[in-house]
Amino acid sequence: MASASPSIFLVAGEPSGDALGGRLMAALRRRAGGRIAFGGVGGENMAAEGLDSLFPMSDLSVMGLAEVLPRAPRLLRRLRRTAAAIRARRPDVVVTVDSPGFNVRLARRLRGFDRPLIHYVAPSVWAWRPGRARTMAALFDRLLALLPFEPPWFERAGLPCDYVGHPALEEPLPSGAGFRARRGVPADARLLALLPGSRAAEVRRLLPPYLEAARLLIDRFPGLRLATATVPAVADAVRAAPWPRPPLVAAEPSERAAMLAAADAAIATSGTITLELAAAHTPTVICYRVAPATWAIARRIVHAEHIGLANLVLGRRAIPELVQSECTPPMIARRVEPLLLLDSGARQAQIAAMDRAVEALRGPGPAARPSDRAARIALNAIGKQRRMKHV
Repeated sequence: MASASPSIFLVAGEPSGDALGGRLMAALRRRAGGRIAFGGVGGENMAAEGLDSLFPMSDLSVMGLAEVLPRAPRLLRRLRRTAAAIRARRPDVVVTVDSPGFNVRLARRLRGFDRPLIHYVAPSVWAWRPGRARTMAALFDRLLALLPFEPPWFERAGLPCDYVGHPALEEPLPSGAGFRARRGVPADARLLALLPGSRAAEVRRLLPPYLEAARLLIDRFPGLRLATATVPAVADAVRAAPWPRPPLVAAEPSERAAMLAAADAAIATSGTITLELAAAHTPTVICYRVAPATWAIARRIVHAEHIGLANLVLGRRAIPELVQSECTPPMIARRVEPLLLLDSGARQAQIAAMDRAVEALRGPGPAARPSDRAARIALNAIGKQRRMKHV
């Protein structure tokens, strides 16, 4: 590469993307020997790696038709501002992280921009709207996929796609016993994690049935302790909810990981958190609800049989999933109860399935971590771009 420090503009729109972006920034800095400049949009994880976000990432953390429409004017303003910043700064490469609703629109506004445009996290074309593969191929120069079966969907459309593995699995797990010791939870006490999601709409819809399910489970397990994890965008709403007993709250990323390892079971909203729970060997019930209007549309166009990442990789429902009308307190409690029985067959079977899924998602080859693979591809794109300028 040329001697000038590389400049990378990253755009993440939600906490899971911020976590991926933070790990990618750390890997980029390692590979560049610290000589690298960052700009873009992100949250607390990316800020910890040196990003000064153009605006709060929470402005972009919405999903579903019913949630997006009221905030469309603000999203459009953020879209214009982000595109203008990229054109003004002229970074060596732009890396958009997940949030395809925003980032695909951003890529359209960057048509003709003469720097590599890489998207990190392949959209789920295998689940719905397979034509998006052609859209991505027309807008991006390269795609980084987290799931092993995704590259062929995009390569058929002419978009180079690399399977790098899932970065949520690359960090060693902290001690669950340490979390229990710090928070005063005896080793023999049952601990249930309630994880309602990182978006305000998810918390509004899913935390109430989670709390009612916890009340039902406390009747069955009187000594049951509760825990939760928060991100800044929803922390106040989670803490202010009517918990049946005070929860242990993990706000920092490292403490959240320790809490996941300490929990005996979890009720979790579908997302990356379910993969982190799988890595922690914490049996889980996966739940999801969206606005009725969003669901009416989604059920006609979504073709995936599963919503949990581990289930998708395994090709079967090894981890229980409760979606929409099935996501009720009695049903949640019924599925969680056997997972809190530490010698139950259901618990042991789920842990064994989690092991198989996690192994498949660590990425190709035994050595490099997923974030390092992604960083290498981004820096190689910069090197190729600079060489072409000197031809």
